[in-house]
Amino acid sequence: MTYNTQREKMRLPEYGRYVHEMARHIASLPDRDVRQREAEALVSIMANINPDDKDQPDFMQRIWDHLAYLCDYRLDIDFPYEVTRLGEEARKPERLPYPWHDIGQRHYGHLIEEALDMLRQMPPGPKRDKMAERVANQMKQSLFVWNRDAMDNEKVAADMYNYTQGEVELDLRSFRFAPVCDMPRSYDPLKKKKK
Repeated sequence: MTYNTQREKMRLPEYGRYVHEMARHIASLPDRDVRQREAEALVSIMANINPDDKDQPDFMQRIWDHLAYLCDYRLDIDFPYEVTRLGEEARKPERLPYPWHDIGQRHYGHLIEEALDMLRQMPPGPKRDKMAERVANQMKQSLFVWNRDAMDNEKVAADMYNYTQGEVELDLRSFRFAPVCDMPRSYDPLKKKKK
């Protein structure tokens, strides 16, 4: 038994293996008129595989270009369009770089760390105090979501002190945290919702 992994790689996998085999068969036919007729039939099959694209202006030209590509540009027929070689379009696009941030404590995330860095650079005053209050409340909410056992006000104050290199220190005697939003115990932010 032959598995698909043992066969040669498909050039345009969206059409499937049978279309590839038919294209190869058409290219091997000796009679030009038969090749032309069979190629037109195969193009109509290829067009039916992607019916949503039929509204595009260059749809049929693209299908004929794909047929020529499947036959390695050796198909000797009268093409209704000038054949455009699939060079750059047929290649896979390069992988996009993932926006990676070095995060000290993952449960806070890089946005909280950026906010703490901004907070560290702000001059003392009511504006910095208000921002420190908001950031501290968000830090506590993040701890609540990711690790309820480690969530306490002292940890938030210590983490804020460490992240701001001693510039911002919460006075826990006077600071009041906002109540955290309670979520069910079964909530797991890493699991995706089932649709």
